[in-house]
Amino acid sequence: MDNTSTFALLGAAAFGAGVLNSVAGGGSFLTFPALVYAGIPPIAANATSALAVSPGYLGGVWGFKTELRALDRSLLRREILVSAVGGVCGAILLLVTPARLFSGLVPWLLLFATLLFMLGPVLARRSQSAQTGTNSLAAWHTPALFVVAVYGGYFNGGLGILLMALYTLSGETRLHTVNALKNLNSFVLSILSVAAFAWAGAIVWREAALMMVAATLGGFAGARLARRLPVQWVRGIVIATGLAMSTVFFLRTG
Repeated sequence: MDNTSTFALLGAAAFGAGVLNSVAGGGSFLTFPALVYAGIPPIAANATSALAVSPGYLGGVWGFKTELRALDRSLLRREILVSAVGGVCGAILLLVTPARLFSGLVPWLLLFATLLFMLGPVLARRSQSAQTGTNSLAAWHTPALFVVAVYGGYFNGGLGILLMALYTLSGETRLHTVNALKNLNSFVLSILSVAAFAWAGAIVWREAALMMVAATLGGFAGARLARRLPVQWVRGIVIATGLAMSTVFFLRTG
């Protein structure tokens, strides 16, 4: 594949990821496989993909700033600290994972993320049906958040679904607050894990710069598309893509 074709592929994948993340999520199902297909080793592809989709999280934090301001500051500091430490630990775990082992894990991680995405509407309905109010989070929430943050630093796919499930099951009943905390934790752990990847030299910068721009443009386009296209159609595309990519990677490692 020549440079022009490679950059066209990566740009299109990142643009599509931005659209998907804006409408329904699942953008990493496009960026990560595209980078691997372009010849980038899986660990570097995972690190570069994490950087490519990270700008979208900041927009999510800004969109829910009212909900975040309403939360107790000590709670926010604790959540940020746990997410930060977990994200860095996950990034370090990825960096010390042998390339061959990570390549073998990739199809399972993609399949796991796809199944999480499929469960998204169930989790959303559970949140919306809960009574409005402020519940204290369960005692197991903090260690569970650390585990989820480690997963997010290691492999970003399905992170948002995991965080929404965690907050819902541990006692937070307000859907907007769940989304606010999901975006905040995703932003914190992704930025710090990307910083760790950059420090270790695991990011392919030329490709990352192109994909960040394309993903941002896709996010803007997705915001408009979200008002016109049924979300279920987009979710179907994401699920089909996730299953297809899982199958491709299972065949590659078979």
